[in-house]
Amino acid sequence: MSTRRAAVGTKPSTGVVPLRRTGTAQSELFDPRRSDVDEWGRSDRVRAFARMLSNPVYAKWFRAEWEGLDRIPATGGALLVGNHAGAVPCDAPVVMHGIETELARPVYGLADYWFRTLPFIGTLWSRAGGVPARPDNAYRILHEQGQLALVFPEGVKGPSKPYAERYQLQRFGRGGFVEIAMRAGVPVLPIAIIGSEETMPVLWQVPAVAQALKLPYFPVTANMVLLGPLGIVVPFPAKFRLRVLEPVTFDVPPDQDHYPKSRVMEESERVRSMLQEALRDMLAERRSIWFG
Repeated sequence: MSTRRAAVGTKPSTGVVPLRRTGTAQSELFDPRRSDVDEWGRSDRVRAFARMLSNPVYAKWFRAEWEGLDRIPATGGALLVGNHAGAVPCDAPVVMHGIETELARPVYGLADYWFRTLPFIGTLWSRAGGVPARPDNAYRILHEQGQLALVFPEGVKGPSKPYAERYQLQRFGRGGFVEIAMRAGVPVLPIAIIGSEETMPVLWQVPAVAQALKLPYFPVTANMVLLGPLGIVVPFPAKFRLRVLEPVTFDVPPDQDHYPKSRVMEESERVRSMLQEALRDMLAERRSIWFG
């Protein structure tokens, strides 16, 4: 298997270089009176600021290490699919930061519309590249605009599962991500991630609090037990390893109104199995949660 290991934090060291479309006029790049917010709400300035803040966490705290990064195309659309974990998941920011700094390609994170409804956080989420995970949104990003989109098919079932079930992939819903990729005519790129399960291990759930606060789930984590209130926002420094697997393509014409449900579910399970097998291999190779 051809892989490439990317040194952490080497290109660039701060990750503050804004990502811009080619051909943009110089005055548009630096005129502070112009908005840099695109139709999805993403802001290059906010992403640059986010990269500046998150680079020390990415490079020094999580010490993220990639394999197979060269499998992500330099141009054109592709749907990135990963396993999801940690009570407050760190995997999405790590994937987005790594690809943006190493490959200089923006990544749009597809997630539940619930994030968009949160006061202030919803706006910040959009400015940082979050997009409601609706089929039409994904189609436009992938097919019409030729961009990268990131999705976690486990949904909330991934980060809400207890630590005892770590690295056991939950059901991939109804395979919606496969149907989106088929319709958009783009490959699926599975990304196996280890380290995220140990950043905020879930000890147990408190459904009554979740219901009162109108949250998808309310976990008690090891961080909260050991660090008190700081544990709500401070993850443990588990080492992240990310492996980009072989692209999955579908021998079907794009832009169809319907794709056979059996085929969609079959391909969804194939991607899930690829990720689960890769996770087992990576865990067998790992000697330490903290040092890799």
